[in-house]
Amino acid sequence: MLPVHEHENQLIQLVREGDLSAWGELIRIHQDRLYNSIVRVVGHRDLARDVVQDAFIQAIENISQFDGKSRFFTWLYRIAFNRAMSMHRKYKPEVSLDVARENAGDETMATSQDQPEDRVLHSELVDEVHRALEKLSSEHRAVVVLREIEGCEYEQIAEILDISLGTVRSRLHRARAEMRRLLRGYFDQHSQDDP
Repeated sequence: MLPVHEHENQLIQLVREGDLSAWGELIRIHQDRLYNSIVRVVGHRDLARDVVQDAFIQAIENISQFDGKSRFFTWLYRIAFNRAMSMHRKYKPEVSLDVARENAGDETMATSQDQPEDRVLHSELVDEVHRALEKLSSEHRAVVVLREIEGCEYEQIAEILDISLGTVRSRLHRARAEMRRLLRGYFDQHSQDDP
């Protein structure tokens, strides 16, 4: 079995040769992860679907411009995040906490070892984190999603968002500071509740 990067390169070559089934495979590989990231940035499922669909269309139309210097998902994420941020600025939809939680993976899944009060506190914390994330600017939200949720390296974030490494660090620093500020009341309240 080929490593993922080599398999993707083969699929890209097939797409360039007109093989649409290879394009379908690339979509299958990346669509869920891309959608989950984009819904966190734009905060609305329908808008995220539109962004992801537009990103895939733009990617296939410009596949000849993919030079292979970066990973394909980095190139695709760059297209999608640019589209998401411009649409988010244009429409400024209300971010739905329910949608964010629904697409947040298993953050609120309880383990058999959790006590009921632990599950409630964890669920409340997840809600507070999502509310704080909603209040960040789209630029700050994008770097937080890419770094803290997607686990991207700073260099990947810079490439995806088409910004300098220094700008990534600066935005991430400001976003984290803003998240701490927004969550301070929650933590202050819960530290006072502790015996």
